[in-house]
Amino acid sequence: MKKNLFILFLTISTVVSAQTTRKYSNEFMNIGVDAASFGMANAVVASTSNVNSGYWNPAGLVHLEDNQLSLMHASYFANIANYDYAAFAMPLDDQSAVALSVIRFGVDDILNTTQLIDEQGNIDYNRIRLFSTADYGVTFSYARALPLDGLNFGVNAKVIRRIIGDFASSWGFGLDAGIQFEAGNDLKFGLMARDITTTFNAWSIDEAKFADIQGAVEDQNQDLPETTEITIPKLQLGVSKKFVFHYDFSLLTEVDLNVRFAETNDIFSSGFASITPSGGFEFGYIDMVYVRAGVGNFQNIRQLDGSESVGFQPNLGVGFKYKGIQVDYALTDIGDQSAALYSNVFSLTLDWDIFR
Repeated sequence: MKKNLFILFLTISTVVSAQTTRKYSNEFMNIGVDAASFGMANAVVASTSNVNSGYWNPAGLVHLEDNQLSLMHASYFANIANYDYAAFAMPLDDQSAVALSVIRFGVDDILNTTQLIDEQGNIDYNRIRLFSTADYGVTFSYARALPLDGLNFGVNAKVIRRIIGDFASSWGFGLDAGIQFEAGNDLKFGLMARDITTTFNAWSIDEAKFADIQGAVEDQNQDLPETTEITIPKLQLGVSKKFVFHYDFSLLTEVDLNVRFAETNDIFSSGFASITPSGGFEFGYIDMVYVRAGVGNFQNIRQLDGSESVGFQPNLGVGFKYKGIQVDYALTDIGDQSAALYSNVFSLTLDWDIFR
């Protein structure tokens, strides 16, 4: 029982931290979307050009020729957490496009044992209740081509909703902005700036329910946490190049730099900013079958003996596209080079012309 109470206590006191500005606030919005992108280790900010551009770089939405729908599901932490994503995008004309995307990251059916013991000190299992903790992100995207040939820009307006059962909840708002530039010969550059206005989250906490768990675990009593969070900006810069061989074969390559304005375990870190690289490639055959691989998330890891090593996350993926239907699969974090568990990611992308 103490273990369940402690997990419940940490869920609230850790997510709603006493710090006003947190390095890792709303981190579920940084996981990524689309199995094809995961297969390339998320190194797609310069090359993205479909419905999923609303997440990776809204400037890429300009390349849409028809409406598109994307769906994705992934399980994390040995299937404890579910990560789901849906997006719809449509071109307004040959110069602009819009998109709407929804992300949910949640853990369901958590046991709430705070009321397990009744007023007479008896254990009553009927008093156990289930609750869920879930994070939602809704993003509205707009993209437009600029007068300079090959230069496109896009913006995102985000609404964040985070719920911890009926104990606490929050609303958040923020903006992203991105640009892409096509230099010719299939060479592209991309820049995505997330949370450029420092995304703000305001929490509402049920003080009565929080009091039930404040004293549930010995030596873990705390004051009520602060109710505001600020998510600091992040940058992703990339360059991509596509090669075509004998008309039927293609090779898309991209290298990205991910920048966070905080001191972290990234391999390049300072008090001002931290940088970690990622890279990936996609080998395609007749624009139908794809094989992908990538590596990213390079981190300095401190071992138990005090020594340090560099961990990284290798990914693999495959895809199949036929008449406007694209199915992709990615296996993330293969091998044992980082502390994270591997995950299976599936996604489906539909082009509206299949209905015509």
